[in-house]
Amino acid sequence: MNIPKKTEVTIMKTLKKHFRYYPLYLMILPGFLLILCMRYLPMGGIIIAFKNINYADGIIRSPWCGFANFQFLFKTKDVLIATRNTLLYNLAFIVLGMVVSIAFAIALCEIRNRFAAKVYQSIFFFPYFLSMVVVAYMVFAFLGMENGLLNKSIFSFLNIEKIRFYAEPKHWPFILVFVNLWKNVGYSTVIYLAAILGIAPELYEAAIIDGASKWQQIIYITLPSIKPIIIILAIMAIGRIFYADFGLFYNVPMNSGALFSTTQVIDTYVYRAMTKLGDLGMAAAAALYQSFVGFVLVITANWIIRKIDSDNALF
Repeated sequence: MNIPKKTEVTIMKTLKKHFRYYPLYLMILPGFLLILCMRYLPMGGIIIAFKNINYADGIIRSPWCGFANFQFLFKTKDVLIATRNTLLYNLAFIVLGMVVSIAFAIALCEIRNRFAAKVYQSIFFFPYFLSMVVVAYMVFAFLGMENGLLNKSIFSFLNIEKIRFYAEPKHWPFILVFVNLWKNVGYSTVIYLAAILGIAPELYEAAIIDGASKWQQIIYITLPSIKPIIIILAIMAIGRIFYADFGLFYNVPMNSGALFSTTQVIDTYVYRAMTKLGDLGMAAAAALYQSFVGFVLVITANWIIRKIDSDNALF
């Protein structure tokens, strides 16, 4: 079949237009394949949450059990404690992390010596790269009963009675929040710092001419200018409010059973249930429960923001 000359020219122009961007497509390809393999293909495992897994029969041939795995998940009191801890800790991480990160980013912008600013920025960012296992032993070096820095040196010098940190749950809400901030605040600080550096300097110059103080510049220029970044990061954090940093809640307390009332979260509860019971269906049900609630929270948070200020909504 002969293709009309005009149609052939149109096709060639279209192909030429698209092939012009093939280097960009090649750059996108690794990320696309990573997301496809790590995020979308595993979604087929959702069926595990609705099956009574029999290893002899395999996942596909195992019998369906409906919502029995979800009923088992919420039957015990421990899962309610884990859910409470997960929500409260993540709320504290979101609020305190946002406030501290923005404060540090603003402070770094005020340092006139750029070399010093880079040094401080590196110091803030360095803990983010540390393995949580390393962090756990660093915390243990401070809090250990026999050889910990606090008990052996500082408390002994001040004649204060030693504290059994790894046997008393009441201390751990503060310890875990502090460790999380110390480890992760540098990453958020860099993001907010990049957003602040993108603000037009003319705005600050005009504010100085009008006699605005530094605090007024922060309130009326800096914070409104980075509001879209704050909202995006907040929505993303809210979407993972039912997820917890497994390393933080498992490794840092050294898996101490005496601390479960304040260190047990959904992720550690599922892991311990898996290691003790080997119930793959219950673990999948918990993961699906976390994902579904996170999805609903993201949609809800974005809907609320869209109602308040549609320009700053994520989608």
